[in-house]
Amino acid sequence: MKIKYFAWVAEIIDKREEEIKVPEHVTDVKTLINFLCTMGGSYEAAFANRKQIKFAINQKISRSDSKITNNDEVAFFPPMTGG
Repeated sequence: MKIKYFAWVAEIIDKREEEIKVPEHVTDVKTLINFLCTMGGSYEAAFANRKQIKFAINQKISRSDSKITNNDEVAFFPPMTGG
């Protein structure tokens, strides 16, 4: 799975993107975040307040219960504002 991080999420994790193979039980964004948090402190810190992070699957804004597979691209980013 290709995972991309943007803005302060990328700064905390210290990566802009990575490719990982997630376990079979990771079938939605919520379980992906839980899995990433098991990978270390910077992931836990980045996802500490999950309400402040938005995500997209294959470049489409998605919900936490949206289904994912290892062939997908998932992006995490802070809420966007306009003006």
